[in-house]
Amino acid sequence: MELNIGMNIKRLRLAKGMTQEQLAELLTISTAAVSKWEARNTYPDITMLFPLAEIFGVTVDELLGYDEAKAKADIDKILARYQQLYVEGRFDEGRELIAGARKKYPHDYRIMNKYMWDRAGGSAGNDAETLLTHREELSQICDCILEGCTRDDLRAEAIHMKAKLLHAAGDTEAALAILSTLPAWHAPIVKEKLFGRDTAEYRYWNKRNCYGLLDAMSVKLARILRFDPTLTVAEKIARLEPMAEALGELSLREDLACFCIGEESVYAILAGMLTADNAPIGDVIRLREKQLAAMKRMMALAKTDDVLREQIQATYKTEDLVAWQVNRLLHSPHPQFAKLRENPEYRTMLHNWAK
Repeated sequence: MELNIGMNIKRLRLAKGMTQEQLAELLTISTAAVSKWEARNTYPDITMLFPLAEIFGVTVDELLGYDEAKAKADIDKILARYQQLYVEGRFDEGRELIAGARKKYPHDYRIMNKYMWDRAGGSAGNDAETLLTHREELSQICDCILEGCTRDDLRAEAIHMKAKLLHAAGDTEAALAILSTLPAWHAPIVKEKLFGRDTAEYRYWNKRNCYGLLDAMSVKLARILRFDPTLTVAEKIARLEPMAEALGELSLREDLACFCIGEESVYAILAGMLTADNAPIGDVIRLREKQLAAMKRMMALAKTDDVLREQIQATYKTEDLVAWQVNRLLHSPHPQFAKLRENPEYRTMLHNWAK
C-alpha cells in the first residue's frame, strides 16, 4: 500500500501555518528530517506518527493517507476480478493479481485468505511438496488471521490450512484433531436456526441450504466413482451417466424440480473428467451437451425461484448459465479447453448452443 504521509505532512503543516523549523522543534528532531519526509525521500519513524497526528488534529489513518472506504472498494474489485479469472481458467493472471494485492494490502484478511490458497495450489488435492515449500509463509498468514480476524469463515479457512500443513508434514493425527474444532456446518446452517420455522426467513435459509447440500452431495457421490482407481473411464461413464439421468428424471416432478441442480453437478464432474482424461470426443460432446441442457433447466426454474436465481447470480455473476458456460468453453485459454476447440465437431456443438 502506497503511503502518502510525506505529502500529507506538508499539506497539514501549511494548513496550520507552520514552518518546517517549527514542526521540527515541536518534535525535537532536525529540520532536515522534516524536509526529507515532505520530499518523500524517507518516512517518519513509527514513534512519530501519534505526535504528528496530535499536532495536526487528525487520526493516524488520515495522516497516512489511508482511505478505508476507497481501499475496501478496491479490494472488492480485486477479489471479484480474481474470482472471474479463476472461473475462466486464467490461473497465471489470477496468481499475479492476488500476489500484487497481497503487497498492496498486506493486512487485509480476505486478500490473505485468497493469496494463501492460491499459493497452496487450491483447496483440494494439494501437493505436499508445494505446501511444505511455502509452509513458513502459510503458517504466518494462518496465525495472523486467527489472532486478529473476527470473521468465522476466514478463521475456518485458516484452520483448514493449518490442518493441511500438518498432514503434509506427516502429522495426520494432529491435522484431524485441529479440524475437529470446526463446526459441523458453517454460517448458512447457523443462520437457518436463528428464525422460527413458520417464518419467511427460515424458509429462505432452509431452501438455500437445501440447494447447497444437494449440489455438494451430488458432487461428492460423483467423485466417489470419478477418483476410483479400479475403474476405467468407460466404467465411470457407465455408472455416473445413469446417476445424472436419475436426478434429471426426479427433476421432472414439480415438487422436485430442484434436482436439476444435482443433475448438472454430476454432468459437470463427468465432462470435466473426460476433458482431463482425453476421452473420445463423442463422449465429451454428448456429456457436455447434457450438462448444458441441465443448466437450461436450472435457468427455467430460477425464473420462478428467487433463491436459486440469487445463488446462480452470486456464483456465476450471470443469469444465463448456458451463455456463461459456452463462453467459458469457447474462450478460456486453459490448455485442455484450447485442445478440445481444435476439433471442428466440438466447436460446432458449442456454437450451436451459443445461438
